[in-house]
Amino acid sequence: SASTMIQLWSLLLFLCSCTQLPFSIASDGASWHNIPAFIPQSTLQLDKPQFSARAKLDLVTHCDKECARREAKLMPEDLKEHLSYETVYANGTRTFTTVSLNNFDGSTEPPKLRHGGKRRHKRQIYGMDGRFTIRGNRFLLDYPFSTTVKISTGCTGVLVSDRHILTAAHCIHDGKDYVKGAKKLKVGFLTPHKSGQNSTLPERIAIRWVRVRRTRVPKGWIRGPNDISMDYDYALLELRRPHNRPFMKISIAPPVEDMAGKRIHFSGYDSDRPGELVYRFCGIEDETAHLIYQHCDARPGASGSGVYGKVWDSTDEKWERKIIGVFSGHQWLEIDGEHHDYNVAVRVTSLKYAQICYWINGDHKYCQKD
Repeated sequence: SASTMIQLWSLLLFLCSCTQLPFSIASDGASWHNIPAFIPQSTLQLDKPQFSARAKLDLVTHCDKECARREAKLMPEDLKEHLSYETVYANGTRTFTTVSLNNFDGSTEPPKLRHGGKRRHKRQIYGMDGRFTIRGNRFLLDYPFSTTVKISTGCTGVLVSDRHILTAAHCIHDGKDYVKGAKKLKVGFLTPHKSGQNSTLPERIAIRWVRVRRTRVPKGWIRGPNDISMDYDYALLELRRPHNRPFMKISIAPPVEDMAGKRIHFSGYDSDRPGELVYRFCGIEDETAHLIYQHCDARPGASGSGVYGKVWDSTDEKWERKIIGVFSGHQWLEIDGEHHDYNVAVRVTSLKYAQICYWINGDHKYCQKD
């Protein structure tokens, strides 16, 4: 059909790296580009988790205007509490680390919620399904699709270093306890597999599972299942050894006006297409200081996907694909009596960037420049 041809052409344009778009570029002095120093203060030993929670891949929350503004009103002490974090190791040991934030002026990142746009839609799939199943070794094993991994609890993750995976916190923790599958958490990599030594059949793709060494979740997520907020729905997994694959860099999410095409992309393992890697892209509908609202088609299983866009790299003077968020789930939003619904990604703010960067590098000095 004509619409399918248009979608395929759009995908081809996306895969071409030579696109130049005439959008404004944020200066290096933009407020969202100032990275505070994230410094651990004390680490306490906690009891081992019970791993009693049931994994819920379909996260749905409700929010109103006050809810959308609440995080923007937090004081620095509140932010330090939310950015403190738990670490769980493969042997079940659990710790809690408090933090301090230096060079942080207390201001929040950019935007306020606009409340225009469309009203109720069919949940998660909006109109014609705009997702693409990625087939063939040429694409599945090449960047950027090769950075997408499967989490053993049923979610998706994205490679962000030579041994770290970014995913959604709710994939491993329900806000009160860690899910059952997190006790022996694994990450799945798509890997070519020959049918036999003398087989003439083409290589098929299989998933190779690797154990996770430790997991980190921000305190902002661990509030209890009755006080779930998508704002801190992210977690970082560390593998026992490097994976030797390309990974995608993380960036502070710029305002939508400073992103090429005002568009986001992500690939995941949607539950309605078992065994397939599914890619989609769409425009950003709205945003708050912590969330990106959009109508990218998605199903459970895509949670934890790395949401990326083309961000201007002032050092190399080019647009570069970078992770700017984590796909979380679905949110019903009530503004001035009108109901809207969106699929939602957690934004990488300057504070979250400082935290995740510290988790990866172990030293805040590596994180002072995005």
